Amino acid sequence: MSRPILLTGGRVLDPSRGVDQVADVYLDGGKVASVGQGIAGADGALRLDVRGKVVAPGLIDLHTHLREPGQEELETVASGAMAAAAGGFSAVCAMPNTDPVTDNQAAVGFIVSQAQRAGKARVYPIGAISVGQKGQQLAEFGELVGAGAVAVSDDGKPVMSSHLMRTALEYAQVFGIPVADHCEDLTLAQGGAMHEGIVSTRLGLKGIPSAAEEIMVARDIILAELTGGHVHLCHMSTRGSVELIRRAKDRGVRVTAEACPHHFTLTHHACEAYDTNAKMNPPLREEADREAVRQALRDGTIDVIATDHAPHHYDAKEREFDDAPNGIIGLETALGLAITELVCGGLLTLPELIARMSTLPARIFNLPGGTLAPGAPADVVVLDPEAQWEVHPDAFFSKSRNTPFAGRRLTGRADLTIVRGQVVFDRQA
Repeated sequence: MSRPILLTGGRVLDPSRGVDQVADVYLDGGKVASVGQGIAGADGALRLDVRGKVVAPGLIDLHTHLREPGQEELETVASGAMAAAAGGFSAVCAMPNTDPVTDNQAAVGFIVSQAQRAGKARVYPIGAISVGQKGQQLAEFGELVGAGAVAVSDDGKPVMSSHLMRTALEYAQVFGIPVADHCEDLTLAQGGAMHEGIVSTRLGLKGIPSAAEEIMVARDIILAELTGGHVHLCHMSTRGSVELIRRAKDRGVRVTAEACPHHFTLTHHACEAYDTNAKMNPPLREEADREAVRQALRDGTIDVIATDHAPHHYDAKEREFDDAPNGIIGLETALGLAITELVCGGLLTLPELIARMSTLPARIFNLPGGTLAPGAPADVVVLDPEAQWEVHPDAFFSKSRNTPFAGRRLTGRADLTIVRGQVVFDRQA
């Protein structure tokens, strides 16, 4: 049993209960024991003075690629869980595009056991929608959920078949899980390397139009409305998608959505020098899209911030832009980018940001955490919202270094991450 921990004098932010006050937080037996002033019965606890810092529920990432099994040279469950803890995340949800695909009970169980062995951030597997992510035959959701899957997705590949997507939304309701979709019409996006626009024209690269995302967003919303199922839309990037989601929510459709820091921070101009670290899917869009995503986070049209952490080897990213793989790492920069861009930028308050990175992700995927209520899991982040730091990928815990943010100055980072009542990351250690 871990030693009790008493965090003293910090600004406690708990959006789940509307708490924003200076208080002490007492963690005992892997649970939040109490929050308040002058907590009694904390004799023998490890006392940590966190004055001037913010104490909040541990961050939760609904969209992470951990590469194990199959590509352990890029990332493992252990290295990803450590990178997550360093970024302030107490839990991450692992996408199923591993090798072999996480489409069966054994594959889910393997990820669960690897995460337990690592003992860092919690890792919740996401099972595949279709067998082998081939988009033809539905995976056995019951077995996946029974083994520990918290959602289903074919992320990395869109579910092109509307019939299969409808069936998935109907079937998932039996198990009370969301269906998370990568919204991309492959017939429109095929061969594209970046956003279709003035920059792709100038660079001579085939573009991916915004419509490739928006068509699938519209279809998924229509199918969610038809079935009553819960669709979760991954990494939204266009103003058209934002408008479709806003109207769907007004009608009461069970749709939730996420945005990634790179989509509310960068535009397609980041690709100007053929920088493959700016190559991702969905691609970086135009300034109007970036602004729409930011405003959607502000008004709640987009519910949560997720990283889409996608590790790749240096050699793979050093290819021609057309041939380089999509994706960037994000677990260790997400909080800093969100505070710098959204909080310092006046779009969100810090409590609103914590809600979008902790409380709401827990609620949407029905996960433990996201709250400091007594009896809740002792998953806590202590962060310094005013810390100034520079992104040095070589110092990351992730095994990969593919980020377009190297050298960028950011404000705000995690100092301490506690999972199950145990310190799993301490920046001062």
